[in-house]
Amino acid sequence: MSKIRIGQIGIGHNHAEGKMLCVRKFPELFEVVGYSESDPAWLEKRGGLSAYEGLARLDEDELIAKSDAIIVESDVWNLTRTAQKCIDCGKPIHMDKPASGTLAEYARLLKCAEERKLPVQLGYMYRYNPAILSCIEHIRRGDLGEIYSINAEMSTFHPPEYRQWLRHFPGGIMYILGSHLIDLIVYILGEPESCDAYLHRTGLDGVDVPDLTLAVLSYKKALARVFVSSVEVNGWGRRQFSVAGSRGTVQIMPIERKCAMTYTDTAIATNAYADQKKIVDAPDVPDNIRYDAMMHDFYDFVQGTKQNPFTYAHELRVQKVLTQITGELTL
Repeated sequence: MSKIRIGQIGIGHNHAEGKMLCVRKFPELFEVVGYSESDPAWLEKRGGLSAYEGLARLDEDELIAKSDAIIVESDVWNLTRTAQKCIDCGKPIHMDKPASGTLAEYARLLKCAEERKLPVQLGYMYRYNPAILSCIEHIRRGDLGEIYSINAEMSTFHPPEYRQWLRHFPGGIMYILGSHLIDLIVYILGEPESCDAYLHRTGLDGVDVPDLTLAVLSYKKALARVFVSSVEVNGWGRRQFSVAGSRGTVQIMPIERKCAMTYTDTAIATNAYADQKKIVDAPDVPDNIRYDAMMHDFYDFVQGTKQNPFTYAHELRVQKVLTQITGELTL
């Protein structure tokens, strides 16, 4: 098993520290070249984290040249520009999410990567959530029948500082957290026929940003609801992903820490006016291993021993739908 020389550009993304801690756990897979960060504010705030202890800090060009693959963890608004630079240098990328830039700029990135057969992995962690994977397997087997609805929520009660930071993004919290849910919905149902968005501003603590948001994705025979709030007390405990079809329903709530999942179908639910379901023993994902399976997959994608099930076309569709809901985030 050959190691991949890997570097990280940027430490400003909220998941940057976790990704670096993850790859450093697997020295049999990754040789960490170092990291790059030019923003003095991030160096002061996060440069001393244990994730970067003992690592060389290099400029971007040197890091790219010395690495076989790159983890792109810059500020969200720089992700696409930074990733494009890596792709232009022929380097596979793990890119955090959601993408930045106009849809055309992101489409160019994916087109260049596909033409050069360079793996692109987006950091949507729910793709590796065991309960979500179990739900998708039920759908693939036809256990739920024809899918009619998806109800997805991902809320938090964020401090004012975080909500101030959301000003950088069109759609506020919908852009940052809603993208996770849109990713799963598009993977299951494809691109919707239309989208309706409600991007409300509560003004809590004097912060003027879309922090109470709803999107409805309309399909020929299905509706998908995405609700994302940055002002919901115990929003974490109500994070959910529920899929209902002509034969059955899966509900996951909370999605993680602690995960709780139920399953029902027409053989179980024989009384339309009773709550009839079975509890599914879905394993949880502790925070310290949240990215392990993801980065193992990235290793396999780079080595060419595994194909990414989330295609370039899928990644573009996700960003297209997100853009329809929130507007474009320019570079």
